[in-house]
Amino acid sequence: MSRRTALLLVAGALTQLSLPATAAPGTDRRSTDGRLAADRLTALLARRADRLRTGELAALPLAELDYRPVGWDAGTVTAELRYRLLGYDDYPAVLQRRLTLAGAAVTGEGVAPDAAAAPWDLGAPDPVRGAHCLVLGPAGPAELGALAAIGDRAVPAVSAVWGTGWAQRLVLQLPGSEPQFARLLGVDPGSYQDIAAVTSAAAGAPLHTPADRVMVNPDAFRQLSEVGKQVVITHETTHVATRGDTHPWTPLWLSEGVADWTAYLTTGRTARQIAPELTQDVAAGKLPTALPADSDFTAGAQGIAQAYELAWLACDLIARRHGRPALVDLYRAVGAAGPGAVRDQRLDQVFQRQLGYGLAQFTRDWIGEVERQLSPQA
Repeated sequence: MSRRTALLLVAGALTQLSLPATAAPGTDRRSTDGRLAADRLTALLARRADRLRTGELAALPLAELDYRPVGWDAGTVTAELRYRLLGYDDYPAVLQRRLTLAGAAVTGEGVAPDAAAAPWDLGAPDPVRGAHCLVLGPAGPAELGALAAIGDRAVPAVSAVWGTGWAQRLVLQLPGSEPQFARLLGVDPGSYQDIAAVTSAAAGAPLHTPADRVMVNPDAFRQLSEVGKQVVITHETTHVATRGDTHPWTPLWLSEGVADWTAYLTTGRTARQIAPELTQDVAAGKLPTALPADSDFTAGAQGIAQAYELAWLACDLIARRHGRPALVDLYRAVGAAGPGAVRDQRLDQVFQRQLGYGLAQFTRDWIGEVERQLSPQA
């Protein structure tokens, strides 16, 4: 649907906005009223956007901010709010908003049902800029500045592994509480409890669209050590950098595994330190029988910690056996392989082509590596 068509559809229910009492001779009254209402609505939302840019959002480096109406419901307009941050976004972030109208004025604005909140819905945006990142949130400048420093270390660390063919900049959002974190994601409170951060990048989207956002869960993040905080943000930065090569057919054990592998690469941590829950399982005689399923990484899933640890071990095995570039090349080859009826068959073909052996052989070697590195006798 074109923007003009959407405007006219919405305008069909907005002809009460001070339209003329009569139409010009020889014209279709309904069509004329619709076009006039569409023009008035466009102007109304443009004024709203201008007031935001020069008012409560003046502190943000906005290169673009506008509304695009998509629906009407009992005195309100549902619209897409598109905004782009200068120097950080090549394409705009898109939010679903609901605006209340009275006469020819916007009297209120909020989040559309089941949609994600805007950063400024949580409080006045006071951005802190780093060398490679911008941090938004209602927290104090010291906390925002500390997160910016972590982001500034994460960007070059990721580029050292994945190259410089990505934007090499981050927008991080630090809300004040876990409920605010849930609002940023548009999910029920508690859905991402104990998840320290999430990246909003859309898998398989073009390299520079839509805008990436790293959302930090303050309640979980504040409990981490300094090393843990760095690992989390470097992990999420890897997702930003690899988004163009990540697709729905990319198994989560691989996408989450390379993110963890990149994040832990320079920490000096041992396998036991990186995989404490899995180490306990191995000591109890519990060994994996298959690579983690996508469902194992669902927020709140039982054994989610072990799933991440198993994924890291799989990617670490590839990198140690074949070299770091081979892991990067494998990841990109999986993304380039395209969808197929049976994902594991296509993955097996990529393994054969890139590594010289199939998925079944890799799985057996990986299970043996789990036992070798994490058993009490190791």
